[in-house]
Amino acid sequence: MLDFLAQYYQWIKALHIISVIFWMAGMAYLPRLFVYHAEAERGSDKSETFKIMERRLLRGIVNPAMIAAFLFGGLMLTINPGLFSDHWMQVKLFLIFVMSGLHGMFARWRKDFDRDENKKDGRFYRIVNEGPPVLVIFIVLLAVAKPF
Repeated sequence: MLDFLAQYYQWIKALHIISVIFWMAGMAYLPRLFVYHAEAERGSDKSETFKIMERRLLRGIVNPAMIAAFLFGGLMLTINPGLFSDHWMQVKLFLIFVMSGLHGMFARWRKDFDRDENKKDGRFYRIVNEGPPVLVIFIVLLAVAKPF
């Protein structure tokens, strides 16, 4: 089985990168929607539109892209398990764990908005919006430069 997967390593890697791009695009956009949603009046047409946008973005793009990124990344690690011993990979996996936690927080906050129970203001979400880009910068630098 590993020989079969190894033949398609570059394809798996390409699909992993594509999945990560979609996951990160959604992770960058979702908190931006939260900024605008937090500033909209509860129960307004604008607020209800943001609920739909947030739900569709999370369920239709962000969640499936994260699952695909994990699947293809896991396949690459299965093909090349020696990567686990590289320190850059260990740090990268930790940062991915942090990103996944942020993803979970975004999903919880989306549910708060959906129930009209959000208690955070737009400024909070503007600050949180910086998290995914900072994490992805370090993750990409680790994956490409392999500094240690």
